[in-house]
Amino acid sequence: MQGTEAGKPLIKFNHCKRSIYSFRVPGCCPLCQEALGSAELADAPVSISSPFGNGHQEKCSFLFRPTRGTFLREYDGRSDLHVGITNTNGVVYNYDRCGVRRDRAGWEQSLVVPLLQPGMLGLQDQWDRYLEDFSAHEAWLPHRYEEDHHNCYSYSLMFINCILATEGKEQLDKTEFTEKYVVPRTRLASKYITLYRAIEEHGFYMIDHASPEAHPP
Repeated sequence: MQGTEAGKPLIKFNHCKRSIYSFRVPGCCPLCQEALGSAELADAPVSISSPFGNGHQEKCSFLFRPTRGTFLREYDGRSDLHVGITNTNGVVYNYDRCGVRRDRAGWEQSLVVPLLQPGMLGLQDQWDRYLEDFSAHEAWLPHRYEEDHHNCYSYSLMFINCILATEGKEQLDKTEFTEKYVVPRTRLASKYITLYRAIEEHGFYMIDHASPEAHPP
């Protein structure tokens, strides 16, 4: 993912018996001010992968992002999430009070759950037709929208269950899907966001190797 939506890349390196996270490798250690120079392999800088992906570059996937703003800027762990399904061209189908939307932009910083398992790749050729036919159902007309009971999550999960039914696979209820696919990703995102914002505020983030504190991603 490129562009401002991605945020700055995160780097981790070891010095002073600590793990230090920053947006770039500094010329000297921010703790002891010693020049870093060439590091041993174990202490060499490594890139920290972002949990976010550009939803418009993901095909046949379930996406979620904050209803307002972005994860790195506005998300506080309790913000409402908006969800959708991508077609094979990265168009995000999602349902709100205006009906089914087909977004070609706006999901550049999303958490992504790929929906096509290796044994389901044959579905890819039919995916766009299934998604379009499903979206045309009267259940997804604007006046049917209810914020708490018939919403974007209802739309996405029902489509996923239709695909599972087509494959003869067991259906998922909302609780099961959320706990298995959504919660682990939002937890990882929250750790990454905390780390990112700390670096923005202080210039770096440090963890003592002897500390029992849970390590960031």
